[in-house]
Amino acid sequence: MKLKLLGKDAKETGNIDLPLQFKEPLRKDIIKRAVIALQLNNRQPYGASPEAGKRASTYLSKRRRAYRGTYGIGQSRTPRKILSRRGTQIYYVGAFAPHTTGGRRAHPPKASKSWEKKVNEKENRKAIRSALAATVNAELVKKRGHKAPKEYPFIITDEFEKITKTKDLVKALEAIGFKEELERGNTTKIRAGKGKTRGRKHKTKKTMLFVVSQECDLEKAARNLPGADIAVINNVNAELLAPGAELGRLTLYTESAIKKLGEENLFTNTNKKKVVKKEKKKQAEEKPAKKKTTKKKAAKKKTVKKTVKKETEKAKAE
Repeated sequence: MKLKLLGKDAKETGNIDLPLQFKEPLRKDIIKRAVIALQLNNRQPYGASPEAGKRASTYLSKRRRAYRGTYGIGQSRTPRKILSRRGTQIYYVGAFAPHTTGGRRAHPPKASKSWEKKVNEKENRKAIRSALAATVNAELVKKRGHKAPKEYPFIITDEFEKITKTKDLVKALEAIGFKEELERGNTTKIRAGKGKTRGRKHKTKKTMLFVVSQECDLEKAARNLPGADIAVINNVNAELLAPGAELGRLTLYTESAIKKLGEENLFTNTNKKKVVKKEKKKQAEEKPAKKKTTKKKAAKKKTVKKTVKKETEKAKAE
Protein backbone atom coordinates (compact mmCIF):
# COMPACT_ATOMS: atom_id res chain seq x y z
CA MET A 1 0.00 0.00 0.00
CA LYS A 2 1.38 3.39 -1.04
CA LEU A 3 0.58 6.72 0.63
CA LYS A 4 1.23 10.30 -0.40
CA LEU A 5 3.94 12.47 1.19
CA LEU A 6 2.71 15.95 2.11
CA GLY A 7 4.82 18.89 3.27
CA LYS A 8 3.95 22.01 5.29
CA ASP A 9 2.42 23.71 2.23
CA ALA A 10 0.15 20.72 1.50
CA LYS A 11 2.18 19.96 -1.63
CA GLU A 12 2.71 16.35 -2.63
CA THR A 13 6.43 15.50 -2.68
CA GLY A 14 6.21 11.79 -3.54
CA ASN A 15 4.94 8.40 -2.41
CA ILE A 16 6.06 5.94 0.26
CA ASP A 17 5.38 2.23 0.71
CA LEU A 18 3.91 1.16 4.04
CA PRO A 19 5.67 -1.71 5.86
CA LEU A 20 4.11 -5.10 6.66
CA GLN A 21 2.86 -3.94 10.08
CA PHE A 22 -0.01 -2.06 8.40
CA LYS A 23 -1.31 -5.24 6.70
CA GLU A 24 -2.37 -6.84 9.99
CA PRO A 25 -6.09 -7.84 10.18
CA LEU A 26 -8.20 -5.83 12.62
CA ARG A 27 -8.72 -7.55 15.99
CA LYS A 28 -10.76 -5.39 18.34
CA ASP A 29 -10.81 -8.08 21.07
CA ILE A 30 -7.00 -8.22 21.33
CA ILE A 31 -6.71 -4.41 21.26
CA LYS A 32 -9.24 -4.16 24.08
CA ARG A 33 -7.23 -6.59 26.24
CA ALA A 34 -4.02 -4.61 25.67
CA VAL A 35 -5.71 -1.25 26.43
CA ILE A 36 -7.35 -2.52 29.64
CA ALA A 37 -4.00 -3.92 30.82
CA LEU A 38 -2.32 -0.54 30.25
CA GLN A 39 -5.09 1.32 32.10
CA LEU A 40 -4.96 -1.06 35.07
CA ASN A 41 -1.17 -0.86 35.30
CA ASN A 42 -1.35 2.95 35.42
CA ARG A 43 -4.05 2.89 38.12
CA GLN A 44 -3.09 4.38 41.46
CA PRO A 45 -3.80 2.08 44.42
CA TYR A 46 -6.23 3.43 47.01
CA GLY A 47 -7.65 2.20 50.30
CA ALA A 48 -8.55 2.97 53.89
CA SER A 49 -5.96 3.27 56.64
CA PRO A 50 -5.36 -0.10 58.35
CA GLU A 51 -5.95 1.58 61.75
CA ALA A 52 -9.20 3.33 60.75
CA GLY A 53 -11.95 2.62 63.31
CA LYS A 54 -9.59 0.57 65.53
CA ARG A 55 -8.04 3.38 67.58
CA ALA A 56 -10.57 3.21 70.44
CA SER A 57 -9.45 1.09 73.42
CA THR A 58 -12.43 -1.20 73.83
CA TYR A 59 -12.88 -3.69 76.65
CA LEU A 60 -15.88 -5.75 77.68
CA SER A 61 -15.95 -8.41 80.38
CA LYS A 62 -18.87 -10.71 81.20
CA ARG A 63 -17.27 -12.13 84.39
CA ARG A 64 -19.22 -11.99 87.62
CA ARG A 65 -16.93 -9.82 89.80
CA ALA A 66 -14.78 -8.08 87.16
CA TYR A 67 -14.31 -4.33 87.48
CA ARG A 68 -15.91 -2.50 84.55
CA GLY A 69 -17.76 -5.72 83.80
CA THR A 70 -21.19 -5.91 82.19
CA TYR A 71 -22.39 -9.03 84.01
CA GLY A 72 -26.11 -8.94 84.79
CA ILE A 73 -26.74 -5.63 83.03
CA GLY A 74 -28.36 -7.16 79.95
CA GLN A 75 -25.97 -5.78 77.35
CA SER A 76 -25.08 -7.46 74.09
CA ARG A 77 -21.54 -8.71 73.55
CA THR A 78 -20.37 -5.86 71.27
CA PRO A 79 -16.99 -4.30 72.14
CA ARG A 80 -17.52 -1.00 73.96
CA LYS A 81 -15.62 1.99 75.27
CA ILE A 82 -16.44 4.10 78.34
CA LEU A 83 -18.37 7.27 77.56
CA SER A 84 -18.59 8.48 81.17
CA ARG A 85 -18.71 7.06 84.71
CA ARG A 86 -19.83 7.95 88.21
CA GLY A 87 -18.12 5.80 90.78
CA THR A 88 -18.80 2.21 89.83
CA GLN A 89 -21.64 3.22 87.55
CA ILE A 90 -20.17 3.15 84.00
CA TYR A 91 -21.85 4.27 80.78
CA TYR A 92 -20.64 2.38 77.73
CA VAL A 93 -20.82 3.17 74.00
CA GLY A 94 -20.27 0.66 71.19
CA ALA A 95 -16.97 0.97 69.31
CA PHE A 96 -14.55 -0.96 67.07
CA ALA A 97 -17.22 -3.30 65.63
CA PRO A 98 -18.42 -2.64 62.03
CA HIS A 99 -22.06 -1.98 63.03
CA THR A 100 -21.17 0.68 65.64
CA THR A 101 -20.79 4.43 65.10
CA GLY A 102 -17.15 5.32 64.53
CA GLY A 103 -16.26 1.65 64.16
CA ARG A 104 -14.20 0.01 61.46
CA ARG A 105 -15.60 -0.88 58.04
CA ALA A 106 -16.41 -4.50 57.43
CA HIS A 107 -14.57 -4.91 54.12
CA PRO A 108 -12.76 -1.65 53.25
CA PRO A 109 -10.80 -1.16 50.01
CA LYS A 110 -7.20 -2.15 50.67
CA ALA A 111 -4.22 -0.23 49.27
CA SER A 112 -2.26 -3.48 49.14
CA LYS A 113 -4.51 -4.84 46.38
CA SER A 114 -2.70 -5.32 43.06
CA TRP A 115 -4.56 -4.02 39.99
CA GLU A 116 -1.87 -5.14 37.54
CA LYS A 117 -2.75 -7.25 34.55
CA LYS A 118 -0.31 -9.02 32.24
CA VAL A 119 -0.55 -9.50 28.48
CA ASN A 120 1.52 -11.90 26.41
CA GLU A 121 4.34 -10.21 24.51
CA LYS A 122 3.30 -11.55 21.10
CA GLU A 123 -0.34 -10.68 21.83
CA ASN A 124 0.62 -7.10 22.71
CA ARG A 125 2.63 -6.75 19.50
CA LYS A 126 -0.31 -8.08 17.49
CA ALA A 127 -2.60 -5.53 19.17
CA ILE A 128 -0.23 -2.69 18.23
CA ARG A 129 0.02 -3.91 14.62
CA SER A 130 -3.77 -4.18 14.39
CA ALA A 131 -4.17 -0.66 15.82
CA LEU A 132 -1.59 0.65 13.33
CA ALA A 133 -3.58 -0.85 10.46
CA ALA A 134 -6.80 0.75 11.76
CA THR A 135 -5.24 4.25 11.72
CA VAL A 136 -4.83 4.02 7.93
CA ASN A 137 -8.49 3.05 7.37
CA ALA A 138 -10.32 6.29 6.51
CA GLU A 139 -13.79 4.84 7.22
CA LEU A 140 -12.86 3.83 10.79
CA VAL A 141 -11.27 7.25 11.41
CA LYS A 142 -14.45 9.06 10.37
CA LYS A 143 -16.61 6.61 12.30
CA ARG A 144 -14.63 7.41 15.45
CA GLY A 145 -15.63 11.07 15.12
CA HIS A 146 -12.50 12.61 13.63
CA LYS A 147 -12.86 15.27 10.94
CA ALA A 148 -10.08 14.38 8.52
CA PRO A 149 -9.57 15.85 5.02
CA LYS A 150 -10.54 13.93 1.90
CA GLU A 151 -6.90 13.11 1.08
CA TYR A 152 -6.42 11.20 4.34
CA PRO A 153 -4.60 8.83 4.91
CA PHE A 154 -1.22 10.35 4.05
CA ILE A 155 2.26 10.76 5.57
CA ILE A 156 3.91 14.05 6.50
CA THR A 157 7.50 14.99 5.71
CA ASP A 158 10.31 15.35 8.26
CA GLU A 159 9.91 19.16 8.14
CA PHE A 160 7.23 18.84 10.82
CA GLU A 161 9.79 17.44 13.31
CA LYS A 162 11.66 20.77 13.20
CA ILE A 163 8.62 22.92 14.14
CA THR A 164 9.18 24.55 17.55
CA LYS A 165 6.13 26.82 17.99
CA THR A 166 2.48 25.85 18.32
CA LYS A 167 1.23 28.67 16.05
CA ASP A 168 3.49 27.43 13.22
CA LEU A 169 2.18 23.90 13.70
CA VAL A 170 -1.44 25.13 13.64
CA LYS A 171 -0.78 26.98 10.35
CA ALA A 172 0.74 23.86 8.78
CA LEU A 173 -2.15 21.67 9.94
CA GLU A 174 -4.77 24.12 8.68
CA ALA A 175 -3.02 24.22 5.30
CA ILE A 176 -3.27 20.41 5.07
CA GLY A 177 -6.96 20.47 6.02
CA PHE A 178 -7.23 19.86 9.77
CA LYS A 179 -9.01 23.10 10.70
CA GLU A 180 -12.26 21.35 11.70
CA GLU A 181 -10.34 18.77 13.74
CA LEU A 182 -8.53 21.51 15.71
CA GLU A 183 -11.86 23.24 16.41
CA ARG A 184 -13.28 19.91 17.56
CA GLY A 185 -10.45 19.61 20.10
CA ASN A 186 -11.15 23.09 21.53
CA THR A 187 -14.69 22.15 22.59
CA THR A 188 -15.09 20.92 26.18
CA LYS A 189 -17.93 19.01 27.79
CA ILE A 190 -19.05 18.76 31.43
CA ARG A 191 -18.74 15.20 32.62
CA ALA A 192 -21.89 13.31 33.58
CA GLY A 193 -22.05 11.79 37.06
CA LYS A 194 -20.06 12.19 40.28
CA GLY A 195 -16.74 12.52 38.47
CA LYS A 196 -17.29 16.29 38.12
CA THR A 197 -17.10 16.65 41.92
CA ARG A 198 -13.78 14.78 42.05
CA GLY A 199 -11.45 17.11 40.18
CA ARG A 200 -12.32 16.02 36.62
CA LYS A 201 -15.27 18.23 35.69
CA HIS A 202 -14.49 18.84 32.01
CA LYS A 203 -13.87 16.32 29.24
CA THR A 204 -11.82 17.08 26.12
CA LYS A 205 -11.98 14.98 22.97
CA LYS A 206 -8.99 13.08 21.64
CA THR A 207 -7.69 14.61 18.44
CA MET A 208 -4.64 13.67 16.34
CA LEU A 209 -1.59 11.63 17.25
CA PHE A 210 1.86 12.56 15.92
CA VAL A 211 4.26 9.63 15.50
CA VAL A 212 7.90 10.69 15.23
CA SER A 213 11.18 8.83 14.62
CA GLN A 214 13.01 10.36 17.62
CA GLU A 215 12.71 13.04 20.30
CA CYS A 216 12.46 16.38 18.50
CA ASP A 217 11.20 19.98 18.72
CA LEU A 218 7.70 18.99 17.62
CA GLU A 219 7.01 17.68 21.16
CA LYS A 220 7.05 21.25 22.52
CA ALA A 221 4.75 22.51 19.76
CA ALA A 222 2.25 19.63 19.86
CA ARG A 223 1.77 19.41 23.64
CA ASN A 224 -0.19 22.71 23.64
CA LEU A 225 -2.78 21.40 21.19
CA PRO A 226 -5.84 20.24 23.19
CA GLY A 227 -6.49 16.52 22.81
CA ALA A 228 -3.36 15.89 20.73
CA ASP A 229 -0.57 13.44 21.63
CA ILE A 230 2.94 12.84 20.34
CA ALA A 231 5.02 9.68 20.63
CA VAL A 232 8.23 8.17 19.27
CA ILE A 233 7.58 5.17 17.02
CA ASN A 234 9.38 2.83 19.46
CA ASN A 235 7.11 3.89 22.37
CA VAL A 236 3.76 3.60 20.60
CA ASN A 237 1.19 1.41 22.39
CA ALA A 238 -2.39 0.21 21.90
CA GLU A 239 -3.93 2.92 24.11
CA LEU A 240 -2.33 5.77 22.13
CA LEU A 241 -3.40 4.29 18.79
CA ALA A 242 -6.89 3.29 20.00
CA PRO A 243 -7.97 5.31 23.08
CA GLY A 244 -10.76 3.57 24.96
CA ALA A 245 -10.21 0.51 22.73
CA GLU A 246 -11.98 2.34 19.87
CA LEU A 247 -10.19 1.69 16.58
CA GLY A 248 -9.15 4.33 14.06
CA ARG A 249 -7.45 7.27 15.73
CA LEU A 250 -6.35 10.03 13.37
CA THR A 251 -2.55 9.65 13.26
CA LEU A 252 0.12 11.54 11.34
CA TYR A 253 3.33 9.57 10.73
CA THR A 254 6.53 11.26 9.64
CA GLU A 255 8.53 9.84 6.75
CA SER A 256 11.49 8.79 8.93
CA ALA A 257 9.15 7.12 11.45
CA ILE A 258 7.70 4.87 8.73
CA LYS A 259 11.20 4.00 7.49
CA LYS A 260 12.34 3.16 11.02
CA LEU A 261 9.27 0.96 11.53
CA GLY A 262 10.11 -1.07 8.43
CA GLU A 263 13.89 -1.23 8.78
CA GLU A 264 13.95 -2.31 12.44
CA ASN A 265 10.94 -4.66 12.18
CA LEU A 266 9.26 -3.02 15.19
CA PHE A 267 6.32 -4.80 16.86
CA THR A 268 7.00 -8.00 14.93
CA ASN A 269 7.99 -11.40 16.29
CA THR A 270 11.19 -11.37 14.20
CA ASN A 271 13.82 -9.24 15.90
CA LYS A 272 16.31 -7.84 13.38
CA LYS A 273 19.34 -8.36 15.66
CA LYS A 274 18.48 -12.03 16.10
CA VAL A 275 18.05 -12.43 12.33
CA VAL A 276 21.52 -10.93 11.72
CA LYS A 277 23.06 -13.31 14.29
CA LYS A 278 21.41 -16.31 12.63
CA GLU A 279 22.71 -15.23 9.20
CA LYS A 280 26.24 -14.93 10.57
CA LYS A 281 26.01 -18.41 12.09
CA LYS A 282 24.84 -19.86 8.76
CA GLN A 283 27.73 -18.17 6.93
CA ALA A 284 30.20 -19.56 9.47
CA GLU A 285 28.78 -23.06 9.05
CA GLU A 286 28.95 -22.87 5.25
CA LYS A 287 32.68 -22.01 5.29
CA PRO A 288 35.04 -25.04 5.12
CA ALA A 289 36.16 -25.89 8.63
CA LYS A 290 39.90 -25.89 9.31
CA LYS A 291 41.43 -29.25 10.18
CA LYS A 292 42.38 -29.51 13.81
CA THR A 293 46.00 -30.53 14.38
CA THR A 294 46.81 -32.68 17.39
CA LYS A 295 49.82 -32.13 19.69
CA LYS A 296 51.66 -35.17 18.30
CA LYS A 297 51.29 -33.99 14.70
CA ALA A 298 52.47 -30.49 15.65
CA ALA A 299 55.56 -31.94 17.38
CA LYS A 300 56.37 -34.06 14.32
CA LYS A 301 56.15 -31.02 12.06
CA LYS A 302 58.59 -29.12 14.30
CA THR A 303 61.18 -31.94 14.23
CA VAL A 304 60.93 -32.23 10.42
CA LYS A 305 61.53 -28.47 10.07
CA LYS A 306 64.58 -28.65 12.37
CA THR A 307 66.12 -31.53 10.39
CA VAL A 308 65.56 -29.69 7.11
CA LYS A 309 67.29 -26.60 8.53
CA LYS A 310 70.31 -28.62 9.71
CA GLU A 311 70.67 -30.29 6.30
CA THR A 312 70.56 -26.98 4.48
CA GLU A 313 73.19 -25.49 6.84
CA LYS A 314 75.57 -28.48 6.27
CA ALA A 315 75.15 -28.16 2.51
CA LYS A 316 76.08 -24.49 2.66
CA ALA A 317 79.18 -25.20 4.86
CA GLU A 318 80.50 -27.81 2.40
